[in-house]
Amino acid sequence: MPTILTVTFNPSMDKSTTVPMLVAEKKMLCTLPRYEPGGGGINVARAIKKLGGNAIAYYLAGGDVGKKFTQLLADEHVETQATAIAESTRENFIVSDVASNQQYRFGMLGPTVSKKEWEACLKNIEQSGEVAYIVASGSLTDGVPTDIFARIAKIAHQKNARLIVDTSGEALKQAIEAGVYLIKPNLNELSALLGKKDLETTMAADAARTMLAKGRCEVVVVSMAAAGALLVTPDLTQLIAPPPVVK
Repeated sequence: MPTILTVTFNPSMDKSTTVPMLVAEKKMLCTLPRYEPGGGGINVARAIKKLGGNAIAYYLAGGDVGKKFTQLLADEHVETQATAIAESTRENFIVSDVASNQQYRFGMLGPTVSKKEWEACLKNIEQSGEVAYIVASGSLTDGVPTDIFARIAKIAHQKNARLIVDTSGEALKQAIEAGVYLIKPNLNELSALLGKKDLETTMAADAARTMLAKGRCEVVVVSMAAAGALLVTPDLTQLIAPPPVVK
């Protein structure tokens, strides 16, 4: 069994296409769509696989979209543990305008998940083998309680696994209260956690150290868009700058 387990409660089938030019009120000829499995923990598991590692992805999947989603992960040789749900896995739609070189992203609402369904997913995680890391990442869909990541924190403690959480709002706050290894907020999420107004990038390191001082996490990684990501531990502060991207 892989030593990394990822969890995604609101995965998405990302369907992307291009048009010569986006024009209102007109029918536009699109290129053949490209389908990719997406969502927080799903993206992590796929990236680990592409880097030569192995992770097992736990997630909720429903309907024909969910079946295709699981097949796409299998095609990439990503190990999976899908929990079946009654409603269909959500789809996102991405359109690239060739003329302007601009991308338009349409995010759809996720399915409504029953208590029985999300509890089954938690049970699957609890019954998994020994793991070193659990990565719980992404948004929550309707029906999934905001304390779900805090519940996973308890499972991680029982397994002596390090929990990494990448989410937002009340779900993130409750996870931190339960105790985690690493959190990955962006600047706005870090501001909200500390009850402050908008943070500038120059304030991120001090804000992250304030989070560490609370004693509920050991590492903070602050994502700052084009400015990169800031890694902060009790002994280290390091900025990781992204490579230049040519559109």
